[in-house]
Amino acid sequence: MKRLTIGLFAHVDAGKTTFAEQLLYHTNSIRSRGRVDHQDAFLDNHDIERARGITVFADQAVMEYKGDTYYLIDTPGHVDFSPEMERAIQVIDYAILIVSAVEGVQGHTETVWQLLRKHQIPTFFFINKTDRIGADAVRTEADIRQQLTEDVCGITDGFTDGIIGEPLREAMAERDEALLDAFLEGREDPVFWLESLQRMIAGGLLFPCAYGSALQDTGVMEFLNQLHLLTTTSYDENASFLGRVYKIRHDAGGTRLTFIKALGGRLKVREQLGYISGGVQYNEKVTQIFLLNGYKSQPVEQVAAGDLFAVAGLSAAEAGQGLGLLSDKLAYESEPTLQSKVLFDNSIHVQKVLGAFRTLEAEEPSLNVVWDEKLQEISIRVMGLIQLEVLEQLVGERFGFAISFGQPQILYKETIQSAVKGYGHFEPLRHYAEVHLLIEPGERGSGILFDSRCHPDDLNVSYQNLIRNHLYEREHHGLLTGMPVTDVKITLLRGRAHKEHTHGGDFREAVFRALRQGLEKADNVLLEPYYDFKIKVAIDDMGRVLSDIQRASGTFDPPHMDETQAVITGRAPVSTFMNYSTEFASFTHGRGSIRCVFSGYDRCHNTEEVIERIGYRKEADPMYTSSSIFCAKGAGYSVPWDEAEAKMHLELEP
Repeated sequence: MKRLTIGLFAHVDAGKTTFAEQLLYHTNSIRSRGRVDHQDAFLDNHDIERARGITVFADQAVMEYKGDTYYLIDTPGHVDFSPEMERAIQVIDYAILIVSAVEGVQGHTETVWQLLRKHQIPTFFFINKTDRIGADAVRTEADIRQQLTEDVCGITDGFTDGIIGEPLREAMAERDEALLDAFLEGREDPVFWLESLQRMIAGGLLFPCAYGSALQDTGVMEFLNQLHLLTTTSYDENASFLGRVYKIRHDAGGTRLTFIKALGGRLKVREQLGYISGGVQYNEKVTQIFLLNGYKSQPVEQVAAGDLFAVAGLSAAEAGQGLGLLSDKLAYESEPTLQSKVLFDNSIHVQKVLGAFRTLEAEEPSLNVVWDEKLQEISIRVMGLIQLEVLEQLVGERFGFAISFGQPQILYKETIQSAVKGYGHFEPLRHYAEVHLLIEPGERGSGILFDSRCHPDDLNVSYQNLIRNHLYEREHHGLLTGMPVTDVKITLLRGRAHKEHTHGGDFREAVFRALRQGLEKADNVLLEPYYDFKIKVAIDDMGRVLSDIQRASGTFDPPHMDETQAVITGRAPVSTFMNYSTEFASFTHGRGSIRCVFSGYDRCHNTEEVIERIGYRKEADPMYTSSSIFCAKGAGYSVPWDEAEAKMHLELEP
């Protein structure tokens, strides 16, 4: 018996949830088929999803087919919920990418495809809605071949009951010399060709493509059988336990549930599970294990490699976290580019609101909740306006109070142009710590990297690790706008502690002052988020689009044109381009297509304007100061950043 996790992906309205309903119905997992427009789909079981008609949460179901177990994850198709989708990608074995036979390859289809390829997920295509007016499965397959991959292969007519037809064998032979020899020799062995196709699909060399209508239940059962025959697994139940966390949820009683994919071995209730979170080693007992099927949960005593399940008892595990012998933590590409303040009535205690958002942050880490104690303000980060609307409704339903959000603002970041050294000293009476840092510009997207050139004889390794932890414990404010500092490499050059007077928190004070003092001397650079875009437009509208891109401070490559349309690719700031899709749809009357994908941060196109608008006052930041504290005559006194170097106790590196 094999256990496989299958992820369902699609652009909004391609029919993904209806397709899932058919699979579950045909495997007797549900008694009747629901529909999105009837608000009774099994996997869209949240009121928010049913009311909006879109998938918001990556929920899972279990289905049995011919002795095998399939865990089905229905992922969000809207770009605002891309982080939820990306976390699901990390634990699936195979993907089904659903494409509408009417609209063809759309913007989010390409985004999903690129993520699937990055993570090397074997992928099946299902061309849906072939019953609709204007549908053309042949044209859509050609669209996939042109825009996504030339390695797509049709299986609706070329693969029946495990027998591979000649056109499909020929496609296989074109990609493998050994298979080419077998094809030319006329080898007919069905098992040989089936196992070869399984291997090519698993290796990402071929991508099977079927078509049908989920709504009319055409081609779905045939596809399920093809999926069963063409997928394989190699999980080892006898190995030591390996697991990967892919989401956190809280049940109605507030119990924290950790959702896990078992990658090896077995896990039983009451076993100890080890993992590292925030640099701390945890060993916690698994108190309960559940198999989830939509909104239903079934307690079990044991799970094995390949299973998808939830456990209670883990207090600090996070999405992406490795468990057992798997100690790494995955990073995710989807990154919010907007931030917004949480607004609420004064009658609601701020700590109640903050507690609610800390719970939501555990479930959706990209929210990155920020609490400004001085201003008594809560801010969050989001992908878009739809996500804010969903959060507003979610807080009301789950926590019982009303909130709203301020106008979303672009999330800027800051870095430096060239290397500087920063010095921090903290010595009020009976405290002591001194830190010397080298701060260098890093590659775009590298975040903050830490290294140490400090000899353990000069500063104990435990103190060096403490300095490292302090640098990673929170985001640090830049000097231009107070936005997060990123893309820097920070090297500890020297440090000093006192045998008696160094206490907890002293090195935090020293290292933050050293970082800030270095930034005071640096050539600071403001960064803003950018989109990579791909626009398909009629030739007559191309000139308008190119002009709009230039007006938005974007850049573009030479357009690719045929007789009727142009394809334009390029890059533009999120701030000037985030609402362009609405304008584009208006003047093209919906006949063009636009795809925008976050492509990281780069130099801000209007730095001075942004600095003036934000109005950050570095000297008034309650969380940071660039001054150092020294001690004289039994009392501490402050020394400004530009005078502090001369007073450092350690010798300065040249």
